[in-house]
Amino acid sequence: MSAAICGAVVPHIAALMRATKLGTLRRRTPNCGIAFRWSVMSLVAMTAVVEPAAVERNAPKSGLARLARPALGLLLPVSVAVFWEIAVRMGLSTGRLVPPPSVIFNTFADLTATGELQRHTLATLTRVAAGFAFGVVAGTIVGALAGYSALSHRLVDPTLQALRSIPSIAWVPLFILWFGIFEASKIILIAVGVFFPVYLGVMGAVLSVDRKIVEVGRVFRLSGFAMVRRILLPAVLPAYVLSLRAGLGLGWMFVVAAEFLGASTGLGFLLIDGQQLGKPAQIVAAIVAFAIIGKLTDWLLVLLTAPLLRWQDVVVRD
Repeated sequence: MSAAICGAVVPHIAALMRATKLGTLRRRTPNCGIAFRWSVMSLVAMTAVVEPAAVERNAPKSGLARLARPALGLLLPVSVAVFWEIAVRMGLSTGRLVPPPSVIFNTFADLTATGELQRHTLATLTRVAAGFAFGVVAGTIVGALAGYSALSHRLVDPTLQALRSIPSIAWVPLFILWFGIFEASKIILIAVGVFFPVYLGVMGAVLSVDRKIVEVGRVFRLSGFAMVRRILLPAVLPAYVLSLRAGLGLGWMFVVAAEFLGASTGLGFLLIDGQQLGKPAQIVAAIVAFAIIGKLTDWLLVLLTAPLLRWQDVVVRD
C-alpha cells in the first residue's frame, strides 16, 4: 500500500521540483525510501508564478485610460451639482437652505482669501493625524494580542465590544471632565474612534489565518520570526489595510464630535459657526471640505500601502 502511494505521488513531486528550476537539497522521505531533490526557495518565490495573462493585465495603460477612471468617479457628484445649479437658476428652488455650487464656490474663495480655510483645515488635519496614529498603534497591539492569545481574547474582547457600541457624542462630556477642553481631549476622542475598527480588523485577520498555510511553514522548518514575516504578516495585511481605511473614516467622523464642543479652530468649528450665524453656504462648504480631504487622505493611505499588497493575485476589474 505504501509503495502504491509513493508511486502515485512521486511523479507529481518530481514535476514540481523540475518546474522550480532552482538550487536543490536532498532529503530522504521515511516512508518511500526515495531521495527527492527539494528546491531551496522561499514560500513567496514558490507561489510567485506569473501567467502570461497576468503580464498582459498589468501592462502599462495609456494616459487617457488612467484619466478615465478618476473622471468616471467624478461623474455622479458633478452631475448632481450641475443639476442643482440649473434648478436654482431656473427658479425651481430658491437655493436658500441648500445653496447652489456657485455660491459654495464663492464661499470657498472668500474663506481662502481670508486664510480661514487653511487655518481650520490644518487644525483638523493635525488632530486627525495625531488621533489616527495613537488609535492605530493601540488597536494593532491589542488586536494582535486578542487574536493570538485565547486568554487575552476572553479577557478583553467582551469589554471592548461593549465599549464599541457607545456613541461618539457620549464620550465628549466625560473626556472634557478628564482632560479639559484643549487638544488632549479631542485627540483622545479621535483615537477612540480609530481604535475599534483597527482592533477588529487585526483580531479577525489573525483568527482567520489558514491553518494549512501555517503547517506549510512548519514543514519548511521556519523559525518564529520567519513564520511571522513570511506566513502570518502577508495573511493579515489585506484585512489590516482595510481596517486602517475604516479607522481613518471613523477618525474623520469623531473629529466633528470633538470640535463641536470647546474648539475655536477646525472644520467642525466652521459648521457650528455657520449654524449660529445662519450661513448655510458655510455649512455646506465645510461639509464639502470634509468630503474632499477625507477622500484625499484615504487615497494617500491606499497609495502608501499598495506596495505591501503587490503579491496578491486577485481579479482586476477593468
